[in-house]
Parts: sequence; structure tokens; C-alpha cells
Amino acid sequence: MDYEQIKMDVDDGIATLTLNRPERMNAWTGQMSQELGHAVQACNDDSSIGAIIVTGEGRGFCAGLDIEQGFKARLDGQPADTEEPASTNWVSVVRDAKPMIAAVNGAAVGIGVTMMLPMDVIVASEQAKFALAFVRMGLVPELASSHFLVQRLGFGAANEMCLTGRLYPAAEAHELGLVDHVVPADELMSKARELAGLMAANPSNQARWIKQLLTTNGSATDLNAVMAREGEMLQKAFATPEHKEAVNAFLEKRPPDFAAVAAREND
Repeated sequence: MDYEQIKMDVDDGIATLTLNRPERMNAWTGQMSQELGHAVQACNDDSSIGAIIVTGEGRGFCAGLDIEQGFKARLDGQPADTEEPASTNWVSVVRDAKPMIAAVNGAAVGIGVTMMLPMDVIVASEQAKFALAFVRMGLVPELASSHFLVQRLGFGAANEMCLTGRLYPAAEAHELGLVDHVVPADELMSKARELAGLMAANPSNQARWIKQLLTTNGSATDLNAVMAREGEMLQKAFATPEHKEAVNAFLEKRPPDFAAVAAREND
């Protein structure tokens, strides 16, 4: 697939997906959604890639839904080029994927925030700003953000962010728990790559299984069911060549080489 609204670069086991509509502050469109979904799946299918970073080109991360192509078109009775493809559920794409990090370089508004909430870690430049202004547009949140916001911020802060629609600077977003790390602008990608490198060094299958457990168990209340799911996944992991490599590496006093295991499995 040829990408027009994103860019994809791969280096040292890390894929960087860049939203690439800088003239519109990377406003979200249906085409962008489709291209991102395709790129994430391509990363999942490539055994040489261990982690994914999503960032924005230019001054903004993502200024929200493209109003002209989306809201205005819908009001005019025209097809809106903003919907996710029927075959794509963005939250499932992210939670089923290899480790994903959002590197927020500038303004993130509306879907620019909700699309990153399911990601594993959010790193922000000191210049980044965040707003969930759905209420100001006469709308409500989407992409399961009413779930993820409460998980990340807590009930009160999630209500305040959604009901005021105001803009939050990076430092305040970090204090509330929306953002995991805040760094100077010129250190954003190096911090994101540092975290991605640590994640990419681990076995991809197990990383994705851990994400599945966190997704399913994160808000579960039946602890027996939680432990049952963990036990089932643990038995699955015990039988993998990655586990065998980790044990042998420990006994042989050397670092495990999970990349070599993955390469052998894909031969």
C-alpha cells in the first residue's frame, strides 16, 4: 500500500509512523485511519520490528477530525471522509499490536487524543497541548476514550477534561496522568526511541499477550477469572522457544537473543 497521509520509517527494529498532513495540523481523515491500520498490521507481520512509535509531522500531533471533510460534509448530506473503515477497529488494532508509543510533538485535540489513549506509553514534548473539546462541538467522546480516560486520569479529572473542553499544557497533562513522560522538544524522539528499544528487545509474542491480559484484566473485578486468564496464557508461554531461550541465556550468563529465535521461527 502506498501511503499518502502517513510516513513509515524503520530503523533498528523500531517503526516510526508519522501523521503527514502538516498543512492541516495532521487532522484525522478516513484515509489516514486506513493507512495507519495497514501500517500497524505490516509492523505486526514483520519479525524484524519490535515496537512502533506514532508521531506527527510539523507543529502538531493531530488537530482532531478534519472539520471540512468530516463534520461539514456530514451536515451537507455528503459522504464524510473521516470514518474508520468498517474492517478497522482502531482500539483493537492498537491493543492487539506490538508495543506502541505515542510521541506527541505538538497540539493533540479530539481524536488526536483519543487515538493515542489505547497506546502503551505516551511521551510528550514540553510544547505539546491536549484537549478533548467534543462538548464544544456538540458531540461526545469516542474510541473508548470514556473508558481509557477514567483509567488514566481517574473519575474526577476525566470528567473535568471532557466537560470543560479546555486546553491542557503538557506539564499539567503529565501531572494528571494523561501523559507518562514530558521532555524538551529536542529530546522527544530520543526518549520515545529509548523506550521503544527496551520494548523491542523483548519477544514480540509475549509482549502482545501481556497487552491482551492488561486490556482484558485491567478493569475486571472477578479476580479468579483474572488469574485463570493469566494461567492460561502462562502455560502457552512456557511452551515457547522464547521462554527456552531466556532460561538458557540466564544459565549461560549471556543476554537472550530473542531476535534470532524469531528469525528461526519465520524461516
